[in-house]
Parts: sequence; C-alpha cells; structure tokens
Amino acid sequence: MSPETLAQVLRYLPEINDSNALVGTNTADDAAVYRISDEQAIVLTVDYFTPVVDDPYYFGVIAAANSLSDIYAMGAKPLFALNVVGFPKKLPPEILATILKGGADKAREAGIPVLGGHTVDDAEPKYGMVVCGLVHPDKIVKNHPPHPGDSLILTKPLGIGVLTTGMKRGIVPENTAKKVMEVMETLNDKAAEVMVEVGVSAATDITGFGLLGHLKEMLQEEFGAEIYLTKIPAIEGAWEFAGMRVFPGGAKNNLNYLLPHLDFAGEFAEEEKLFLADPQTSGGLLMAVSQEKKEELVKKLQQKGVLAAEIGIITGNKGKIVVKR
Repeated sequence: MSPETLAQVLRYLPEINDSNALVGTNTADDAAVYRISDEQAIVLTVDYFTPVVDDPYYFGVIAAANSLSDIYAMGAKPLFALNVVGFPKKLPPEILATILKGGADKAREAGIPVLGGHTVDDAEPKYGMVVCGLVHPDKIVKNHPPHPGDSLILTKPLGIGVLTTGMKRGIVPENTAKKVMEVMETLNDKAAEVMVEVGVSAATDITGFGLLGHLKEMLQEEFGAEIYLTKIPAIEGAWEFAGMRVFPGGAKNNLNYLLPHLDFAGEFAEEEKLFLADPQTSGGLLMAVSQEKKEELVKKLQQKGVLAAEIGIITGNKGKIVVKR
C-alpha cells in the first residue's frame, strides 16, 4: 500500500489512550511496543508479502529476515515468531513446506523458534511473520526524533527493488541475482547490536517506502536532512537496471508522495530520483548518530562486517530533504 493511501487510512483509527502503549499507530514507528513492567516491554511486528524471488526456500528466508528487521530497528531482542501464510490450493503443498523451512531456518539463525501461525487459501502466495521481541522501556530505539547535526549511517546498499523486478523479468545476470539475495537474507542483528551498544538518536529500517520515505518518517515535520547521492551505496549492477527504468510500481508511488518534501540541488535524472524511493525488501538500518559517537559506531559496525556508509546529515530545515550529489 502506498504511503499516501496508508496515511489516509490511519487518520480514522481511534486515539490510543493507554499509558503502557509506548509505541503504536500514532507514532509511525517500525513496531508496536507495550510496557509490561518497569524493566520489560514487548515489541511486536507483522510483515508479509508476495514472492520477491522464484526459489521457494529463499522466499521464506528473505521474508523471515524482513519480518525480524523491525524488531532489530527498535533495539529489541527477538523472542519468537508466528508464520502468516496465504497460499493457493492449485500449488503443491511441498512448495509451502519449503517456504516455511526457509523461514524456520532464518529464525533459527536469529536464535528464536517459530511457535505456530495462520494459513488462508489465497490467489497468490504470501508469506511473512509476526515477531515478538523484548526491550527495556527506557532503551527503545525509536525512529524519531533525530538531532540537528547527527550523521546518517546506512548499513545495507540500495537497489533491491529494481533488481528483484529485473529478476522477475528474467534480465538480471545470475551473479547479480546472487548478490541481491545475499543482501536480503542478511539479518540486521549485528547492526542492531552495535547500535544499542554505542547509542544513537534515532533509527529505522529501510523497507517498502524506500530510503527517502523512511527518512521522512524519521524527520517528520520537525527536522530536515541533506543526503548525498554519490555516498549512497548500491548493489553492484543496480544502477544499470535503474537506467533501464526497471522499477517496481511502488517506487513511483513513493516518489510522488514525497516530492513536496524534496529539494534536488542540481540536475537529477528521473531514475536517480526513483532509485532513492525504490522499495527495499529486508533493507538495512538507517541510524542518526551524534558526531561524538559517529566514529565509534562506524568502527564497530565495520568490525562486525557490517556496511557503515555515511550518507548525509540531519538539519533544522523542517520537513525538507535536500538531495545533493
């Protein structure tokens, strides 16, 4: 669902009046957080989608990694998961079993069990997870507010949406397809571990709304940002297919919704703008970190083998994202 449509729908939800509901639909964050004691809060998220790759096993793996990502983005530890499945009767049940095995294997890598789930007959396959996690109420990492002067650090390269669209069309080379699948199946656990250890102002994971969309949620109307196209990492081969305009429909929806909040400093091709709004599946974490902590954060991420690309800075330019080269 496009961010514009979602915003219209959420306006009609009732206000949350529960002092223990620390994060909910009224805060546009990555997961719900509910306090159960002075020392513990439950973090809960759900995510599922149609296949982004043809291989059933890796569809399960990637969907599970994507579902876990919101827990990590909140600075929480995952506890367990439940499967959410839509599956056509016309397909062999062995395919669904393979999808679920992929999800279970990725959950096992994250150190959690899959305790159950729910399945429905559907016209096309859909798979994902409800994931439950735990965090101290005073140590929740929210996506807002960052602080002016904070650096923006990204932990995975962009290009997932454009490359998976190319893969569906059968035009992406096997070595490039392998690279994008490796990015998608990588958990954000190590990045989150460092993020919590060092301490950041705000963080979010980059998924369906693209880099620009999730950055806008971090800023809301209080802050602005400058980002630099040449500093934004991309999966090898992604720019080639961006130049061919091999984008999913969500990229255009995201960009159109965000245009009033964007200022492109100089000439930018349409594919460059779309690339920044390209929906990502199981993308990386975007962290806003103070200048005093930036060097430590980057160093420790790199020591864990995690990408740590400094792509921009938080400004006081309320609600405006300035894109420079």
